[in-house]
Amino acid sequence: MPDTSIQAAPTSRRPFGQNFAFVVVAVIFLALLASAGLRATPGVLMLPLQKAFGWDVGVISSSAAVGIFLYGLAGPFAAAVMQRFGIRRTVLGALVLTSASTGASYFMTAPWQLFMSWGLLSGIGSGAVANVLGATIVNRWFTTNRGLVMGLLTASTATGTLIFMPGLAALVEWGGWQPVVLTVAACCAALIPLVYFLVPERPASVGLRSFGSQHDDHAAPPAEGNPFIAAFLNLARAAKTRAFWFLFATFFICGFTTNGLVGTHLIAFCGDHGIVEVQAASLLALMGFFDLFGTTFSGWLTDRFDPRKLLFLYYGLRGVSLIYLPYSDFSLVSLSVFAVFYGLDWIATVPPTVRIAYEAFGDKNAPLVFGWVVAGHQLGAACAAFFAGFMRSAQGDYLQAFMIAGLTGIVAAALSLMITKRPAQPVLATA
Repeated sequence: MPDTSIQAAPTSRRPFGQNFAFVVVAVIFLALLASAGLRATPGVLMLPLQKAFGWDVGVISSSAAVGIFLYGLAGPFAAAVMQRFGIRRTVLGALVLTSASTGASYFMTAPWQLFMSWGLLSGIGSGAVANVLGATIVNRWFTTNRGLVMGLLTASTATGTLIFMPGLAALVEWGGWQPVVLTVAACCAALIPLVYFLVPERPASVGLRSFGSQHDDHAAPPAEGNPFIAAFLNLARAAKTRAFWFLFATFFICGFTTNGLVGTHLIAFCGDHGIVEVQAASLLALMGFFDLFGTTFSGWLTDRFDPRKLLFLYYGLRGVSLIYLPYSDFSLVSLSVFAVFYGLDWIATVPPTVRIAYEAFGDKNAPLVFGWVVAGHQLGAACAAFFAGFMRSAQGDYLQAFMIAGLTGIVAAALSLMITKRPAQPVLATA
């Protein structure tokens, strides 16, 4: 059923001209920022939940792993739902779900409630407000400068960490874990009216062209059929190509070395070396600050250079830095250097990966295929969240977890160069 609710948008938006695309990007940036902050919150909650309920770190990290996995797995289905029911409806539903589920966790008393709120429900909701949403917005609203804008939207993930982590850690010290979950729920709820009023379906819905386009855009009819079946059909067709599996493997390692390992366990890792929670959270914030520049600059580079060579550089440097960290002296200087370096490289991999996906599968099918690639990213993150927690419980330290993650980064660097220069574009199933 067409999304007629935005077809009669007020003409007062039209004086913005093509620049209205940046209003849409600003709102989506905030939505992605809140979603990223939500997914980073379990790293702050790990120690206070241990103290409050006596839950083992393996139990808490397992719930975080479920949320991270679903955050990625929801991507391709969210892309199909956007094609079927519209971007605005999908994002509004996701924000309501994340706000309600995280707010309900205020009343939890048992581990299964942690799994339901911060694992299952918030994982699905936040997964619809993730990189797939950014890629879809960029494809619809921009004809030029796609790499740069995708880099900016991707940087919102780390900016979410920048804004949320230190403040949430301070809230933990002030009032325990309950104020944290209420703050995250309120931030998600505050975005609902912004998305409702400022995110049309596409430029043609408000009588505009996409940014940089010299031709009028025509509003495409919504996709027909079951969006879940469409997502699986696209996976089946894409899985027959080498490009898909190389992208999936490298993005699996990307998630393994960022969200799952560093994002979830760095605070606990620093705690093993006597570094207090707020100081450790500040390191993640420092990473987020520098990733805002690193990922945006990566988008600019992606518009100009071979994305495969950029991925080789990013993954190789990331692997070396992870191997170095356990052998550092954990002083303020060494940790700050690591945070700055790792922040510049945190998710700089996304713009080159998106560009390769669009080259390989075309504008129409790339969002759904990229959704499955993002699922690989979050599968890797979930594996790292569980694996590092298991290794910490079994061996008493994180040494081997970080060493193994560093080696996988070097593997990803090699795989990046094996992606063919101009892969064939398969004819994929439509929704």
